[in-house]
Amino acid sequence: MKHLLAASVIAILPGHLSAQTITADIVNNYVAPRYAALAEAGQALSDTAATDCAATSDPLRTAYGAAFDTWIAASHMRFGPSETDDRAFALAFWPDGRGATPKALGSLIRDEDPIAESPDAYRDMSIAARGFYAMEFLLYDETISALGDADYRCQLVRTVATDIASLTQDIATDWVDSYAALLTNPSDDGVYRTDLEAMQELFKALTTGLQLTSEARLGRPLGTFDQPRPRRAEAWRSGRSARHVAVALESLADLGSRLSADDPELQESLNAAFMRALTQIAALDDPAFAGVASPASRIKVEAIRSRVEEIREIAENELGSSLGVASGFNALDGD
Repeated sequence: MKHLLAASVIAILPGHLSAQTITADIVNNYVAPRYAALAEAGQALSDTAATDCAATSDPLRTAYGAAFDTWIAASHMRFGPSETDDRAFALAFWPDGRGATPKALGSLIRDEDPIAESPDAYRDMSIAARGFYAMEFLLYDETISALGDADYRCQLVRTVATDIASLTQDIATDWVDSYAALLTNPSDDGVYRTDLEAMQELFKALTTGLQLTSEARLGRPLGTFDQPRPRRAEAWRSGRSARHVAVALESLADLGSRLSADDPELQESLNAAFMRALTQIAALDDPAFAGVASPASRIKVEAIRSRVEEIREIAENELGSSLGVASGFNALDGD
């Protein structure tokens, strides 16, 4: 995890900036590059699967990890193109409290359902059998990765990868073609009527990401002291649980710094809070959060969650007030 911390870049812009200037910076220098990277990595995953679809393939697993990283770095932007046609859920159906993903994939493989032969037809498949978490089962789950006919599983891997590439490209294209302009050019009859409304959307992305990281990525495996739930950790099969927290926090730190660019003191406070959390996750030697079942190791994960909650408090109470906005309802509420 230490290389992630070393690579973290916190944006610092000059003070006394208008809401329009801050929004334009975030749209052009934060959101757009992340969606472009997501689409590029999604296509690279599809290209790799086309030539090497074995579950144990190192190139395929590497391409999968790289693409998953780009999704985690953008996963808190739950508005606009990512929400069209439930794209975000199709890319990332998690948490899956009822085990819908292994059930859906198991049924496809046992029946050798011909839907796996057509990426276009697969778009109508249940979101439980699509996206990065479905791919994790196909590559890392001991049962699903060895179930049924190997040739059929290979085709299914290729189709899921192609579907991921299509979804990520659709998000990137819609962002460039239309949605970026809606944020940077509010209008009375637009999605955002004022610069402040556009700013609120971006602020909500920050608080959504912090909520997801605290309550789901850290809170789900922690469970309770008497009943920890390590198998509820995100992407534990591929050993990516702690990495997802680090990648998410690095991306959110950049967003938080850009949002607070007009208040240097607040910006410094936010940057310092993020750095405390990133330092702790970098020092954690527990990639799948298996240690939450041990009191001695559990306290380290609890401490990271406490750091994230500190960041949430600064964001919601100080940054929101500074910007003149509130978090409001988000895509996670009610889940």
